Amino acid sequence: MKVLLINGSAKVHGCTYTALEEIVKELNKENIDTEILHIGKNPIRGCMACGGCYNGSGKCIFNDDIVNVALEKAKEADGFIFGSPVHYAGASGHITSFLDRFFYAGDGYQYKPGAVIVSCRRGGSTTAFDQLNKYLTISSMPVVSSQYWNMVHGNTPEEVKQDLEGLQTMRTLGRNMAWLLKSIQAGKEAGIPLPEKEERIATNFIR
Repeated sequence: MKVLLINGSAKVHGCTYTALEEIVKELNKENIDTEILHIGKNPIRGCMACGGCYNGSGKCIFNDDIVNVALEKAKEADGFIFGSPVHYAGASGHITSFLDRFFYAGDGYQYKPGAVIVSCRRGGSTTAFDQLNKYLTISSMPVVSSQYWNMVHGNTPEEVKQDLEGLQTMRTLGRNMAWLLKSIQAGKEAGIPLPEKEERIATNFIR
């Protein structure tokens, strides 16, 4: 089994990465493969809702940034963790543009466990955390939680390492993710089917 972790910070080895690494250690202890994908500093286009991804390719029409790379890697992932720094009490603009297209153009996330984590100096963490969770809860993904909301505090990686409760929260998250992945696998082996899927209903409130 494999978990794909997305580092939504412009800093490759910053505070968000430090938190993700704490999770990776626990997943690896449970024999879960991991990959941290850094979305980088280069511009990431926002979604235009053009519908170009509806052609069944599973790709976005924009091929000049990391989104399609991530979509390809996602096909091999059994679980996902998305990490972001807090910018003005919200997720970074980079990861917001990334996730809009990652979820709009991608498919196959249903019933795959997901989690989000945020890092901040001081405040705004809960609103960013809530924002990112919306991507999971609209996609039929089991949401993995921890002993506290999935966040760390610090202005530098060294300060994050002093946030002992935050790091413990990350470790617990990693163990919970591993447990859920193994439970889902055991369910498959026991012949438990996926939930019955209804034909989608889209209600327009404009009459």
